[in-house]
Amino acid sequence: MDILTEALGSMRTGSPASVRTTGHAPWGLRLPPVAGAGFHVVLSGACWLVPLRGARGSGAVRLDTGDVVFLRDGRGHILADHPSTPAQDENDCRFTPGSPLGTVTLGGDGPPTSLLCGNYHLDQSRPHPLVHQLPELVHLSTADGRHADLAAAVRLLRAELDQPRIGAAGIVPALIDSLLLYILRAWYEGQPPESAEGWAAALRDAAITPALAALHADPAAPWTVEGLAARVGLSRAGFARRFTALVGEPPMAYLTRWRLTRAAQLLRESPASLATIAARTGYGSEYAFAKAFKRAYAQAPGAYRRASRGGPRPLDLAG
Repeated sequence: MDILTEALGSMRTGSPASVRTTGHAPWGLRLPPVAGAGFHVVLSGACWLVPLRGARGSGAVRLDTGDVVFLRDGRGHILADHPSTPAQDENDCRFTPGSPLGTVTLGGDGPPTSLLCGNYHLDQSRPHPLVHQLPELVHLSTADGRHADLAAAVRLLRAELDQPRIGAAGIVPALIDSLLLYILRAWYEGQPPESAEGWAAALRDAAITPALAALHADPAAPWTVEGLAARVGLSRAGFARRFTALVGEPPMAYLTRWRLTRAAQLLRESPASLATIAARTGYGSEYAFAKAFKRAYAQAPGAYRRASRGGPRPLDLAG
């Protein structure tokens, strides 16, 4: 069971929205907060990312060709050729429809920077700790051979966007969708083993990783701490301590979290009845499931399903 894929899949609420952005110096683009998580890929040139919080220039991050950034909570920020360049709102930019992506153009007549910008629609009401434990801003450089898999994905994206060919309309969205997994894998694998904490350590741990995989593979099973400990060759107490230290909560608390997370995903994505979802996520009755779900999500399963399939979700300029 691929824990990273499962965790992200449980949070996804739609396909990514994205646009190609081309800024000619001097240029600055103010991007408001978005639902989900934001991302940028610098296809060519260089720029700065400036958080909206605090003074201009405070916490600014320089981005070079091949760099990838992931904004865990979709926080607002500014992209600009220099931290001091005034920024304009996204609605004031020139948008040109196109295939496989539309293009936003802004700025003057100086050197250009080309970016892929967008956001992943992720349910932030109860984010999976594997995502929530990430820094607010993940900045990955693919220069000098670092993060080879991510670098390869960026090269493919750049090639498809620079010279669209037959099939690009299907290839580009698939690459952008996969990019999220490349980003998170690169960050987690890039954490030094000797100082890794939390999920960065749990995903490497010889006992905790198979235990997590078992819970993810079959959340409806009647799991116990004793059974999980025996499965990975540890004592009950030793396993519970180790699991809690790395995952951030005791084994049965995490199992409850995962069961309800999967239930929410099924409510959003499947037509299954509440009784079926209850059985598939380890609840003996629809009543027990509804009670646990309402305690976690502050609304009944049926109301959650209706709300999740209601109106359009807010998008950034890529929408």
